[in-house]
Amino acid sequence: MELASDFMPYIIETWDKPDRTAIRAATRPAHLEFLAMQREKLIFCGAKLRDDGGDLGGGIYVLDTEDRREAEVFIATDPFTKAQLFDRVTIVRVRKTYVAGRCCL
Repeated sequence: MELASDFMPYIIETWDKPDRTAIRAATRPAHLEFLAMQREKLIFCGAKLRDDGGDLGGGIYVLDTEDRREAEVFIATDPFTKAQLFDRVTIVRVRKTYVAGRCCL
């Protein structure tokens, strides 16, 4: 994915509610299907893990958009959101400094 040097994407970070492992597991297939359908918008995404590799309960998405509303709609339509998995969600715009080893400033 080639991004313009002045492009500033959004990062979405989520934190699961306590004791929602079963909901995460049950909703995961629909969540993965959603991500596959949205793959053109995703620069990166993944689950947060503990140092030992265990599930930390939440995820990070880097979205190829400069439109906050698009980021809000993206996370609102994620099956994990619809299943009320998340305790907290943050959406933050970031400045690209380095991407794939290249300086973007």
